[in-house]
Amino acid sequence: MANLTLALPRLDISVVHTFKRRERLPLCEISLWEIEEGAVRTYTLTEDGTLISLGFWGVGDTVGQPLACVQPYEVECLTDVKVRALPFSECWQLNQMLLSHLRQTQVLLRIRSGKIHQRLQQLLDWLAYKFGQESEQGRLIQLRLTHQDFADALGTTRVTITRLLSQLEQEGRIRWVGQHLLLDRDL
Repeated sequence: MANLTLALPRLDISVVHTFKRRERLPLCEISLWEIEEGAVRTYTLTEDGTLISLGFWGVGDTVGQPLACVQPYEVECLTDVKVRALPFSECWQLNQMLLSHLRQTQVLLRIRSGKIHQRLQQLLDWLAYKFGQESEQGRLIQLRLTHQDFADALGTTRVTITRLLSQLEQEGRIRWVGQHLLLDRDL
């Protein structure tokens, strides 16, 4: 997974760029991407190739190389995405963006410790807060993640996540609505 850092000397901020699910956003050291539709995750890789999720970002969030201090740093589309380039030099809310990234990375790092079933529940709760929509039955997480995405975020295996999600489903704590998870209202 090579880093896609590009040298883009001129950015047309009026152009909306579209990327497909699982594509990576090209990165540039002088610009950021503002998400207008869809969701992405930021991640890094360890020397042995282990993926570490750094954040999950949606509409209104900003991502990009200037907000990261790790290498490699990648931004992968979790859905089809529409983004607009923002020149880093024109980002007036830079402190707020940096704080947002710092907070989210800290939340995800905190979730990576403890018993795996508790970690999964914490991640589901956080995703429901960040990407959820309230319904009569509970909170629908409007972000399609694979079992491997969950495993990467929690530092475990896909097999473990599959087993735990099946267990939660059997207990009636979650259910699938299409390709999205619904968390029971009583959790």
